This record gives sequence, structure tokens and C-alpha cells, in this order.
Amino acid sequence: MGLLFLALFLVIPAAFADEGMSGQFLNLTVSLSTVAFIGVNIGTSLSDMPNPTQVVALLKAQQIRHVRLYDADRAMLLALANTGIRVTVSVPNDQLLGIGQSNATAANWVSRNILSHVPATNITSIAVGSEVLSTLSNAAPILVSAMKYIHSALVASNLDSQIKVSTPHSSSIILDSFPPSQAFFNRTWDPVMVPLLKFLQSTGSFLMLNVYPYYDYMQSNGVIPLDYALFRPLPPNEEAVDPNTLLHYTNVFDAVVDAAYFAMSYLNFTNIPITVTESGWPSKGDSSEPDATPENANTYNSNLIRHVLNNTGTPKHPGIAVSTYIYELYNEDLRSGPVSEKNWGLFDANGVPVYILHLTGSGTVLANDTTNQTYCVAREGADHKMLQAALDWACGPGKVDCSPLLQGQPCYDPDTVVAHASYAFDEYYYRMAMADGTCNFNGVATITTTDPSMLQYYFP
Repeated sequence: MGLLFLALFLVIPAAFADEGMSGQFLNLTVSLSTVAFIGVNIGTSLSDMPNPTQVVALLKAQQIRHVRLYDADRAMLLALANTGIRVTVSVPNDQLLGIGQSNATAANWVSRNILSHVPATNITSIAVGSEVLSTLSNAAPILVSAMKYIHSALVASNLDSQIKVSTPHSSSIILDSFPPSQAFFNRTWDPVMVPLLKFLQSTGSFLMLNVYPYYDYMQSNGVIPLDYALFRPLPPNEEAVDPNTLLHYTNVFDAVVDAAYFAMSYLNFTNIPITVTESGWPSKGDSSEPDATPENANTYNSNLIRHVLNNTGTPKHPGIAVSTYIYELYNEDLRSGPVSEKNWGLFDANGVPVYILHLTGSGTVLANDTTNQTYCVAREGADHKMLQAALDWACGPGKVDCSPLLQGQPCYDPDTVVAHASYAFDEYYYRMAMADGTCNFNGVATITTTDPSMLQYYFP
């Protein structure tokens, strides 16, 4: 998991921003799909681990189309066969030394764990080890060899174009991470990182990065605001600004990803995309972890999913997909460490949601339950002038995307202030994770359990 990323949280008034100065950093060529996806990590340290058939049933029910396994478990891969679900399999760290020292061992691994399952199981990438540079330094010298040997075996089977090879890194290998434009990889690892990046570039692969704003926030000694870590809207004068590029950062996630882009460019690699292989927020912690709560986990993951699926990209590379795997599918009660280590899951072992994600407008992925769903709508009989003022605020300072309300757009009809205000109020309510006081708008809004489209006064 990632460690502290921000050495400095720098704020510069928005009035000093000059988009023209930042443009020079946005013309770098980054190739790969422009459509981002959300995936989920599947850990297995549960005392009552569901069987593979049950796991796949949950994935289908939640319409999860991308998963990452921490090994290449045969039963799990067989259960995933003929589902179309895209699978990242992993070479566990304890197998890394053998594969990195022997081309034959790597070929055998690919034959046993890949060739015996494709094409029925849709394996799309192989993660060789996990956070090797930060947790298994003795294996670092053979990491690139292991990746090359695995790739060679794929080439021999004509699978190298459909299955990419990479290795997940902790964000802690990036030093001086803020401002992002000054970030660079720990120079100790240059003998590994340079050939590793050359390999990714030459094979059309991507950098795998684990991004944990929770730890960045926890270890910042109060420097990082909680809202900044949770993707909550910030006033412009509280946004973090890179003084070198004048790019504005509204969340930790984007700043970490851009730090990695800049660290790669420092080594003259400017066309390697990034996939975030782990990110999430714990729903429970001990007394020293007061912000590990269901509400914050819900807010982070809901906002993360929306952020990724909106193809927002990052300030450095707007519109460039940053596909992300949420950590993780299940709470893992057998994990060691603090209470939070056991509580990163979206579901318990029985497939019951730990909390109900707020995913309005983000498609059906992880739409895990709508029981007791609440909505924020215009209060019946509210003064129309006050409704219009509240609508203007929501679409302006409230930062709600009100473009669907424009003429010719899907939510334009009915063209009434009640209908439009209800749309904007509800969007704001969910952006604020349904927090207390976020459905008021000077008394012209109210909470309901009925979908606004079903309310008679919504469609007069």
C-alpha cells in the first residue's frame, strides 16, 4: 500500500493561475484506450472465503467487468471462464526470484497459469510481483528479468498483444511528490526503473501504481485536508496549485498520478500510461484511525468511481484514462496489523455491502443496493424565485454539472424550475455524500425516499 505522498501542501490563490503557462505540459503523447474502467481487487485472507462460484456470482450481480487477483488460482480462473470479465493475474512475490532467474521457470509459469486458461478466461494483464522495490528489495535486481521472461513466453504463444506485463509500485517510490512537477523516483532505484520503463514502453504496457490518499492524509500531520483526500469540492482558494505549472489539484489522487507522470518524464519517458492497481478507503479503524469510517469510505470510493468513469483524467493529462482497481472486494478479517487493514472491503464474506455506494450518474457498476435510497428534491410549494436562486448556486459555486439541463439535452424536459432544481439538488446531495445539511438550500429542498422521476409535482 502507498505511503506518504505529500511533502508539502502548497496553496496559491486561483487568481495567479495562468492556463497558458500550464499548456506546455499537456501536449505529451500518452497512448492507450481513452475509456477508463473501474475494477476490483480480490483478496482472499478471509476466515470464511466464498468459493470461486460465489465470488463470480457477486461480480456478475455488481456488473464488475475487471478484476485483479493476487495470484493465479486455478479454481478462480476456471470460475471466471466464459464470463467475459477481464482478469489481471499476479506472480506472487514468493515466486519472483525463481522466475527472474530462469527463463524456463517463467515459461512453465505461463504455461500452467495462462495458456491453460485462455481464451476461455479473459486474462488481459500479468502483475509481476507487488510493490517489490519498497517491500522486497532483495528481489529488485531480477524484477525486470522476471517481466521479460514472462513476456517472452507470451510472445512465443502469440499472446503478447492481448496480455500486457507490468508490476505494481507503491507511490512511496516517488520522492518530492508535491508539487507534482518536481517529483522524481527514488534515485536508488534508477538501475531498475530505467530498464523497467524501457520495457513498458517497448511492449506497449502501462505503469501500475498503488494510490492511497488515506495514508497520505493520515501521515500528513494535518497538512492535507480531509476533503482534499476524499474528492470533496474545495473552494478555489483552497485548491493545491503547482507553482511551476500553475496546474490546480482538487484531490490527492490526481496529484499522486501526475507526480508519477512527471517522475517518468524526468527519466525521459513521456508516453507510458498509468493504471492504478489499488486505491480505496477503510470503513473501520482503531482509536488512532478516527477517519476510517463507513461514511468516509463511501464518500471516497463513490467519488473515485465517478471521477474515473467520467474520463476526467488529471490536470497534467486531462481526458487521458486512469483506469483504477478498488481495494478491495471483501473485508479480509485474517489480515494482520491495525483494525483498518481488515476493513477495506466493499462487501463482507456473505456478499452483503459494508455500505451503500452513492453512484448516481456512474452507470451500473457496483450498484450494490438501493434499499432505503434517499434523494434530494425541490420542496413542494417552495417559492420559485428562491428555487431559481438555489439552482443558480448549485450550478455555479456548488460545482454541479448542469449541462444535462440545457435545451436539447436529456434532462431539459420538463422545462420547469422545480424539475431542474430537483436535478441539481440531488446531484449536489450525492456529490457531498448525502452528508447532513447538504439537502437544504435555504429551506427549498427536502429529502425523499421516492425517485424524483416518480414524484407527480416533478412532472407537472
